[in-house]
Amino acid sequence: MGPLKYLFLDMNSYFASVEQQDHPGLRGRPVGVVPTMVATTCCIAASYEAKAFGVKTGTGVAEACRLCPQIQLVEARPKRYVECHHQIVEAAESCLHIDQIPSIDEMYGRLLGDERHPRRAAEIAHAVKAAIRGRVGEFVRCSIGLAPNPWLAKVATDLEKPDGMVMILPEQMPEKICTLKLTDLPGIAHGMHTRLQCHNIHTVAQLCALSKQQMSAVWLSDVLGAIWWHQLNGHDLPYRPTHRRTVGHSHVLPPKWRTDAGARAVSVRMIHKAAARMRRMHYVASHLTARVRYLDAPKWKRRAPLGLCGDTLTMLRVFAELWRDKPLGSPLQVAVQLDGLVPLNTAPIPLFAEPRHLADLAKAMDRIDHKFGHHSIYFGSMFGAQDTAPTRISFTQVPGEEEF
Repeated sequence: MGPLKYLFLDMNSYFASVEQQDHPGLRGRPVGVVPTMVATTCCIAASYEAKAFGVKTGTGVAEACRLCPQIQLVEARPKRYVECHHQIVEAAESCLHIDQIPSIDEMYGRLLGDERHPRRAAEIAHAVKAAIRGRVGEFVRCSIGLAPNPWLAKVATDLEKPDGMVMILPEQMPEKICTLKLTDLPGIAHGMHTRLQCHNIHTVAQLCALSKQQMSAVWLSDVLGAIWWHQLNGHDLPYRPTHRRTVGHSHVLPPKWRTDAGARAVSVRMIHKAAARMRRMHYVASHLTARVRYLDAPKWKRRAPLGLCGDTLTMLRVFAELWRDKPLGSPLQVAVQLDGLVPLNTAPIPLFAEPRHLADLAKAMDRIDHKFGHHSIYFGSMFGAQDTAPTRISFTQVPGEEEF
């Protein structure tokens, strides 16, 4: 295991802490951030005061109110969270270059030269915290981990929350992380946890004791097994760029939109959003999936091929065909997803004129929206639904300003 090489920054209860910073009346009180103020949704963030009662991300509103009757529910403000995110990045950059931003509330940078010495690394960590307090506010706190690789540095942030600063030195492994549960480790969710239990691995200490070959047997992959072994042993692996697989949106419908026509219009709106977002990332899609959850009928889901498509009109035509098969009922939630994404620079050029013309049309619409503002131009099938399904923030993609 090498010296300290990375500083990982994890914002604490980020959305809720921004609300507490901006609204003094929420400070010190349990707060749940919800995507929309309806009883059928769930908390997308909870303050530490709410977490003390068992409220967490994904807790339904009714359950959150049962667990914590005094909880303050606040409607999410994605644009504000993105603004604060950029302020946090600027604050951290004033102390250390940020190499990667995995999500809106996480980022890490590489330590160089004498910055790798524990004393100097700790000074930088405290300087980052002070810069964030000065730029954003004292109630927007973070935990910082220092370790020989980014993965261990991220693990270190879970050892002391909120407002922690923890370093993992070579001589402290594996004991330093053995107090964590297996599911606390990034990359181990329910399915992987079940598989580990089937191999009689129930603790982090048992996992750390495995050889590279044993890990490969557990993960059913020499590559994944080797990656986990190197991560746990503090080796600094080369950065592996990820390939985006899907782009999608879902939305719980407000009461006035819980009709067949309303659900269709909101779905069209989300296809517009997903298609434009996909084009900004320079991908094309091979399939479209549409889903509806009902108050009084079984769930409906259909999937159809798109070829390798990047234009909105083709997607809307395919969606219209899928929608013909939809049952009647009172819709509660709609979702659309573009999947089988392929990088645009590797996709074959269309042979026929119409797909090329539709791709050019989509690009022209994107340019008009960028120049004159969101929804300056759109297809008529989403008329009236322009302001529905507002932009949300996923945990792996920070929206651009043009998405609001």
